Amino acid sequence: MIIGTRGSKLALWQAHFVQAQLKELGIDSELKIIKTQGDKIQHLGFDKLEGKGFFTKEIEDHLLAGDIDLAVHSLKDMPTEQPEGLTLAALSYRANVRDLILIHKDKAVEGKPFKLADGATIGTSSNRRKAQLRELHPGLVPVDIRGNVPTRLEKARTGELDAVMLAAAGLERLEIDLSDMVVVEPSPREFVPAPGQGVMAIQTRKDAIAIRKQLAPLHNLEVGECTNVERTVLNMMEGGCSMPLGVYCEKDQLGNYRVWAAFAENEHAPVKRVQLSLSTRAGLAERVVAELKG
Repeated sequence: MIIGTRGSKLALWQAHFVQAQLKELGIDSELKIIKTQGDKIQHLGFDKLEGKGFFTKEIEDHLLAGDIDLAVHSLKDMPTEQPEGLTLAALSYRANVRDLILIHKDKAVEGKPFKLADGATIGTSSNRRKAQLRELHPGLVPVDIRGNVPTRLEKARTGELDAVMLAAAGLERLEIDLSDMVVVEPSPREFVPAPGQGVMAIQTRKDAIAIRKQLAPLHNLEVGECTNVERTVLNMMEGGCSMPLGVYCEKDQLGNYRVWAAFAENEHAPVKRVQLSLSTRAGLAERVVAELKG
């Protein structure tokens, strides 16, 4: 099988992970690196880029053309609507779902929210993160940053910024040493992550029935259930990667589905929060959306 992937270190880690899983099933594969719009345009914030799916579209085009057999994406980068002819064949385990605040060691202030002083600069291009940061610590100054995980991290390491905010999943998968930084880990129930955060998605053609059957053992059922709720909320809110919307769903020990959501009209607007728990997924996303819009 030919696996389509972006060329960043994290994307390649994800593709190699899936490649190893396929090998365990006795399936040989090779990687094909594809540049996306999100990789090529580094000077604009995500909300300035055209359309949705700027980390996925070019890879999907190769999939539709038959140049590759499957694609590996970060689920949170994927639009909620699949292009005609494509489908999600499997979702991975879920890594640490949190957003981490990584602070230059000389800039951490004990006793302040997130250990950051008023006026501290924090790097992130995510409107969702900016909105929640402003709500939870109004004194912070969010600064747009782009680039891969090590590039963004370097902004805080060198002191160019006081801190940066990154997804824990990427840092853990890349095994990045953070011992020289102060790490703050907000709870995902307080600082609500992006829908699908920490999950890898394997996408293929709808009509590739044999390939879909081969990929089926890689699918994590519980992750599929929970991220389906998250992405249904995103879809119903008609949002893409740039919408200031966090949704996190988990299944508790009793089998109930618990959802936390945080939404703002824009990065400067007030954040509306919703918490719901139901014994079934039926109607759960709809109720979350009704409360967010209410």
